Order: sequence, then structure tokens, then C-alpha cells
Amino acid sequence: MRPFRDLKLSSLITEELGKMFSRDFNFEGALVTIMETEVEKDLLHANVKLGIIPYEKSLEVYKIVSRAASDIRFKLLKKLNIKPMPYLKFEIVEPEKSEDSK
Repeated sequence: MRPFRDLKLSSLITEELGKMFSRDFNFEGALVTIMETEVEKDLLHANVKLGIIPYEKSLEVYKIVSRAASDIRFKLLKKLNIKPMPYLKFEIVEPEKSEDSK
């Protein structure tokens, strides 16, 4: 029964982060998507993988998101009303190179 809760929580966090990023943040000239969210079994940590287009803006976006991580966590806690609310760690997913683009 534990894995179902992890999957459900991952799905909820992904959905709410997507809404929050589009509503509350202005990533100038960048499109940010939540690629995947993995919640650990103890529900204390979550790894959030971000896809950023164009990739050249990824460092700039990462700085913005990292600075706001505690505020993002607090807003998620109020919205989802779960305890414990996992600490969020953001990662940038590099785009895959297709063979056609060589």
C-alpha cells in the first residue's frame, strides 16, 4: 500500500507545481515544465525534475526556483494539506539529442 501513496503524492506535487509555476513565476523567455517528481519512501524528500526550453536559460531558472524552494514548499503545504510535506530538491533534465539534429 505504501507505493500507491508515493505515486499519488508525486502526481499531486507535479500537478500543483505546474499550476504554481505558470501562475506565480515569470521565467522570462523560458518554458519550464515539471518532467517528473519522485517522492522517497519516508515522504521527507522529493526530487523534482525540470525541463527548460531553451536549455541555455536553465541556470537562470534554477537559481530562481532554488531561492524560492522554501516558499514553494510552504504554498504546497497549504494547498495539499499533507504532513509531512517533503523537502523539494530541484534538478534540471538535459534535453536528449536526436540523431536528426547532427
